Amino acid sequence: MLDNLKIAIIGPGVMGKAITSSLINTGKVDPKNIVIAGPNLDRIDSLSREFGVIGLSDNVEAVREADIVILAVKPQRLEQASKSVKNKLKTDVLVISIIAGASLATLVEKLGAHQIVRAMPNTASQIGMGITVWAKTEHVSEKMKIIASEVIQTLGEEVFVEDESYLDMATALSGTGPAYVFLFMEAMIDAGVHLGFPRRIAEKLVVQTIRGSTEFYLQNHEHPARLRNEVTSPGGTSAEALYYLEKAGFRTAISRAIWAAYERSIELGKGKNKQVVDEKNKTD
Repeated sequence: MLDNLKIAIIGPGVMGKAITSSLINTGKVDPKNIVIAGPNLDRIDSLSREFGVIGLSDNVEAVREADIVILAVKPQRLEQASKSVKNKLKTDVLVISIIAGASLATLVEKLGAHQIVRAMPNTASQIGMGITVWAKTEHVSEKMKIIASEVIQTLGEEVFVEDESYLDMATALSGTGPAYVFLFMEAMIDAGVHLGFPRRIAEKLVVQTIRGSTEFYLQNHEHPARLRNEVTSPGGTSAEALYYLEKAGFRTAISRAIWAAYERSIELGKGKNKQVVDEKNKTD
């Protein structure tokens, strides 16, 4: 479905690069059919040399002939990016946005386009192991829906939802999720070092423990609570450790953190920058 379609990627950051890499490495798109655009000429030139794609600093030129436009800019740059291309897109263009918080209605208004997909991938998309939740406007044709799905599948697993409100939830749970996992890993590794392990051994133990636990869960299809109970002997080391985690509010901290990320996603969608939000909180 992606053969001979021209794709413009606005935003040469981490996710812009990940999408470019995934489209090319999966063999879905010829590099010559990809244009990547952004204000940082050094970054654009670097990606152009690395992937053999066309690099441009002019967004309008980048989207002029594009069949698919992928918006991969930060939420704070949506206004600037959208102004530069509004009403400059092809009438039948498919727009895929991975901008946190930016609703479909907002994107339609700011871009003057109607076939728009809003998607929330995560960090593991950089290696084709991500999970992306996505929704679409009612104007997206069945053909374009299939094309959008094919683009998103190059990043890993996908979950299509009819209800757009799930996107802010996905931002908090899976989109931001890798940060929680990395923090957990970091804490476990540091604890291992504190016990006396060399850091390289602590890292290996933690990484394989998390990888193995995840794979064990996937193969057993059991509820996590049941698996946890199976490795928690009465009066044993696991029971002692879990007691302290519960006492420290481990579950509550995770739940509150994810809720905070969800609220922040909604704030971003309303155009509230962090400084304004922080100042408001100081006066409440």
